[in-house]
Amino acid sequence: MLRDRWRARRGITTIADGIAEILGVDPSLISARLRGFEHHRCHLASSFLVSPFAEATLVSVDGFGDFTSAMRGHGQGNTIRTSDQVYFPHSLGTFYLAMTQFLGFANYGDEYKVMGLAGHGAPEMMEAMEQILQLSEAGKFKLNLSMFRHHTEGLALTWNNGTPELDAAYSEALVALLGPARQPEENLTDRHLAIAASVQRQYERALHGYVATALKREGSTTLCLSGGCAMNSSANGKLTEEAGVEHLYIPPAPGDAGGAVGAALLGRLALDPEAKRVEMRRADLGPAFDAAAVTSAVSERGGDLADARCSVRRFSDSGKLIRAVAERIAGGGVVGWSRGAMEWGPRALGNRSILADPRRAGMREILNAKIKLREPFRPFAPSVLREAADDWFLGAVDVPFMSQVLMVRPEMRDRIPAVVHVDGTGRLQTVNREDCPLYHAQIREFQEITGIPMLLNTSFNENEPIVATPTEALDCFLRTGMDMLAIEDTLIERPRDS
Repeated sequence: MLRDRWRARRGITTIADGIAEILGVDPSLISARLRGFEHHRCHLASSFLVSPFAEATLVSVDGFGDFTSAMRGHGQGNTIRTSDQVYFPHSLGTFYLAMTQFLGFANYGDEYKVMGLAGHGAPEMMEAMEQILQLSEAGKFKLNLSMFRHHTEGLALTWNNGTPELDAAYSEALVALLGPARQPEENLTDRHLAIAASVQRQYERALHGYVATALKREGSTTLCLSGGCAMNSSANGKLTEEAGVEHLYIPPAPGDAGGAVGAALLGRLALDPEAKRVEMRRADLGPAFDAAAVTSAVSERGGDLADARCSVRRFSDSGKLIRAVAERIAGGGVVGWSRGAMEWGPRALGNRSILADPRRAGMREILNAKIKLREPFRPFAPSVLREAADDWFLGAVDVPFMSQVLMVRPEMRDRIPAVVHVDGTGRLQTVNREDCPLYHAQIREFQEITGIPMLLNTSFNENEPIVATPTEALDCFLRTGMDMLAIEDTLIERPRDS
């Protein structure tokens, strides 16, 4: 609907016209053959066709795409067969969006804040949630449409100084049920925490029921999950226990960005049905920068670095740089780490990360208040050596893209308080030596010093997109309280008394 309005305003009637406008050329110059694929089928392809599985149950869940909010089916070899869809206006993504807005998180894409907040409350409002999002024994779900606006009024998306803003998706009927909506500047109360916990729990019940039914009907307990809702790592971590999933694959960008990958894969198969599949085991598919680019960026910021009394060292031996970083982290320092190609997807997975000591109970507060400048309830992720994950997490599996929240073993929680959420969980990333050799080596060096085979990992940014270039990394380092910055073979360090 929004896309059609956008096209109409610009006189765009075809996809070719849109491509021509983006490229700034006459539409007559667009001679490529265009092939379209259904939104959720692209999501399914973006997961299954790069997974390690030759056969799997497939599920995609999001807000909406092509008037569909969920799809399930089966993958075998290069073939994807769909078997069920949930159509507009019912949507798990819209449910979570509306409740995110109701809780006062107004920015487009703030759903992850509710997921983090949910662990601080108890699901005491399930009776109300069951009125808002209704579940059936057959694994289906539907919205109580009286409490939503998207199907009658539409939701306008506007831009405010580069920030997307979406109209409220909930109606006055939801306010009548739950009470006043929280305003963005309002303090969080126990009531808000209970709502967040209840929202998360009802979402999990709906997702797990839909997945469990899919596993049963498709005859496979191996699952490839995709769609924007696949970013709910808390729900993903319970798929084994509550939905019966035995093997799980979620790509690094399961949302609409990943849908483009799915479209490309489907297009490739349309041209060559026997094309060999390629497994996506790592996410470092973005831009990388050589020593010359780093030297140029450091030179441009030379005056600012001098004013901050920073030292600059280049290392011909990567092992010595890694040792220096591990020692600074073990001593309580916060380190910006920008090495190798940037990751594909919304998670920082060890190439564009801020690293810190998970043993320090106050580190979460330091990072949230002085560097990330974000809400104090927001948790941080543990990056753990894959070979040590079983010792620290219950039911540990491969989680290379930070897509699942798992329970930290009770006897280990006091040793890594900075990465344990209030409910005893952690959104872990397992780091494999073969796929992430540089980051694995950094964590391994920290283990040599401390005995702890993990680091606190958060994205290298400060209320902005994750840094991509050496210049962006330097700018973020200089305006925050980070102690050290590693960019490729260069180490920049603030004096320890600053």
